[in-house]
Amino acid sequence: MSQEPTAHDPLAPAPHDHRRLGRELDLFDTDPLIGAGLPYWLPDGALVRHTLEEYVREAERAAGYRHVYSPVLGKRELYEISGHWSHYSEDMFPPMKLGAEEVVLRPSLCPHHALIYRSRSHSYRELPLRIAELGGMYRSELSGVLGGLTRVRAIQLNDAHIFCTLDQAVEEAASALRLIARAYADLGLSAHRYRLSLPGEGGKYVADPELWERATALLREVLADAGVDYEEAEGEAAFYGPKIDVQIADAAGRESTLSTVQIDFHQPERFDLHYIGADGAKHRPVMVHRSVIGSVERAVAQLVEVHGGAFPVWLAPVQLVVLPVSEEQREAAERLARAAVARGLRAEVVGEGSLGARIRAARLVPYQAVIGAREAEGELTAVRLRDGRKPGVLPGDELLHRIGERAAARGTELWD
Repeated sequence: MSQEPTAHDPLAPAPHDHRRLGRELDLFDTDPLIGAGLPYWLPDGALVRHTLEEYVREAERAAGYRHVYSPVLGKRELYEISGHWSHYSEDMFPPMKLGAEEVVLRPSLCPHHALIYRSRSHSYRELPLRIAELGGMYRSELSGVLGGLTRVRAIQLNDAHIFCTLDQAVEEAASALRLIARAYADLGLSAHRYRLSLPGEGGKYVADPELWERATALLREVLADAGVDYEEAEGEAAFYGPKIDVQIADAAGRESTLSTVQIDFHQPERFDLHYIGADGAKHRPVMVHRSVIGSVERAVAQLVEVHGGAFPVWLAPVQLVVLPVSEEQREAAERLARAAVARGLRAEVVGEGSLGARIRAARLVPYQAVIGAREAEGELTAVRLRDGRKPGVLPGDELLHRIGERAAARGTELWD
């Protein structure tokens, strides 16, 4: 997962700058006593993050992934075996001494997943084996490049590794691209471009020309089958292999990588991974790395900027705000809010201030239910959508049913 912005000044403000909106909307913040590049999440931001994480887990389960947890620390020896120490140590935090051993905050989840695969014997009948995790990792980023949620030092990564046969690798990588496309549709995001990231000059990359040629040929086949236009970029590959990067861009035109798909022959060899084939002999699996939404931090930053804080219904911290016209309708408003919460929706009653001011303050909430004397008497609500539409007066149950349907359907539509 690359964190490198590739166009424009990464610290310049965007029209919908997530750093400004994130603080205005009480999504996240930072504190110098915690440190640069280490944001904390406030309740509404934590809710968006949690909902996004559960969405990804659900999508992965439906696609045949099994979830694991692994530690954020590992012995230095682990990263020497994986190749991170020799090719990537300048981006890692220094080792910590534990007696005679040295442990390191991990910069990547793949070595841990390789060990999880290696911990049990596997038959060809089990493959492809898809292991997924939303796990923490750490990058020793220079303070001058840190910014909001897009460049951070503590990263929550949506990561997965598929252990498969060579014959299965192209289809598994293609399935990962389809999963990414579906997630982008549900989130209201769009790919700016697809990039085939290849090695460049220097010692940053594993020196194995045959490995690179095989993996690159397979990824070209994936992209051709997907029918997407792409550009090739030297010097953007992972140190162990080429990758497909799904590039996003914010409103200011700044580009960065959100999602990736990689085919890796290097780490299966380094960790001596194998499976038992139909012939009873040991065979080396291929390792497909893929990340649907990349880092949760960067994904939320992009969502804030694309939607200007007006999140899709299913992601919105508050989905319904109930507005009693006067104090006499507060009880009816509270009943509607309780019924919404009982259905699994996120609802609040706001009764202080003028009705106009409350409507303006709730402009980013997908649905507003105004309850006056006539509505309270008939268990009705005057419905307003944040896009300015007014579907009319509806029974409270019908409104909650419609909101529940839109939330369950995901996507970005507010009303049928």
